[in-house]
Amino acid sequence: MKKIAILQSNYIPWKGYFDLIAAVDEFILYDDMQYTKRDWRNRNQIKTPQQLQWLTVPVKVKGKYLQKIQDTEINGNEWAEEHWKALNQNYTRSPYFEEISRWLKPLYLEMTHTHLSSLNYCLIRAICDYLNINTKISLSSDYDLVNGKSERLAELCLQACGTEYISGPSAKTYIDNNVFLDRGLTLTWFNYAGYPEHPQLWGAFTHHVTILDLLFNCGKEAPQFMRYVKK
Repeated sequence: MKKIAILQSNYIPWKGYFDLIAAVDEFILYDDMQYTKRDWRNRNQIKTPQQLQWLTVPVKVKGKYLQKIQDTEINGNEWAEEHWKALNQNYTRSPYFEEISRWLKPLYLEMTHTHLSSLNYCLIRAICDYLNINTKISLSSDYDLVNGKSERLAELCLQACGTEYISGPSAKTYIDNNVFLDRGLTLTWFNYAGYPEHPQLWGAFTHHVTILDLLFNCGKEAPQFMRYVKK
């Protein structure tokens, strides 16, 4: 049995993204998909004393956004220092800020990425390493793609020697289960509900922020507040 998940890369994603990675044997970054503006591909939220704040990586968008995520270029380098400054200002009082900063700060201030996919992969991999998530992370471009939304996902699973595809619940609007059944694949829906609240700075609790919020506040205890990451 081999479990597969396929999802577009996100910028410093929320904890549920990493639980999905931890729940499978291979996680395929689906950056052959079209880049979508005002989405999670290049932005996420942090908590501040005032309100939630967006951290957005500026990108070069061509035409009517008809470009793949993997082809989307980052516009300049100034954003990295600005994002780190925002993280420092709003999380410096958190219990594990110094611990997380030791490996996270260099990724912002000492590395340069020209493309969004490369940046997202780098950060996702580093966070997985910290959480001891050993799932194989591959790229959809490593495989041959076919036409059809469901057909493409199913064929990616087969090429990766998968037997079960685990999908986020939002895909229920377009995935055809019969496509997977016809290929001998099991389709399972991932459930993001039921997360416990973790210690968090700045007012009312919210789950819908970057996982960095959890890491800064809980450090190596973060898996206690997740569902599939090994405790």
